[in-house]
Amino acid sequence: MTTPLLLQVERLTRCYGDLRAVDELSFTLARGQVLGFLGPNGAGKSTTLRMLAGVVTPDAGRIVIDGNDLFDQPQQAKQAIGYLPEQPPLYRELTVDEQLHYSARLHRLSRAAARTAVARVKERCGLTEVGVRLNGNLSKGYRQRVGIAQAILHDPPVIVLDEPTVGLDPIQLQAIRALIAELGQSHGL
Repeated sequence: MTTPLLLQVERLTRCYGDLRAVDELSFTLARGQVLGFLGPNGAGKSTTLRMLAGVVTPDAGRIVIDGNDLFDQPQQAKQAIGYLPEQPPLYRELTVDEQLHYSARLHRLSRAAARTAVARVKERCGLTEVGVRLNGNLSKGYRQRVGIAQAILHDPPVIVLDEPTVGLDPIQLQAIRALIAELGQSHGL
């Protein structure tokens, strides 16, 4: 029995003027897989991830997320993905709890579902002790954890993380890697 594909990318291409940042990239991702892009700066890694998240439109190719074509069914496809850009999109003046509840509203979770989801991701991401702290006062490691919590809040089958460990100290790095390994068991990452 084969594992159903959560993500199918076919001949994905993106150009910036004469520069071809992504050139006919194809790959698949199944539940339980963790994939990573390696390459030098400017190789098209972040551009690819931004296309997967629907933030940047490709010049050619196809993206299917959990059976939904990103261009034919954008709402369903985007609902099936959790995205953390390189810089977590956090409001510095909000507390961790406020940020996560705000994100839950953006994902159209009911109040009851939001409470449950926020408690779940805080536990999973090691944020239970910092819920009342302002995002602006958090260490980089905790900001990354809040960003990951936002990405998984609505329990998407596909999680896209852009450089989630850059700039972390060795202890933070180990914690984030352990979290990614745990997430990889039940999602496509």
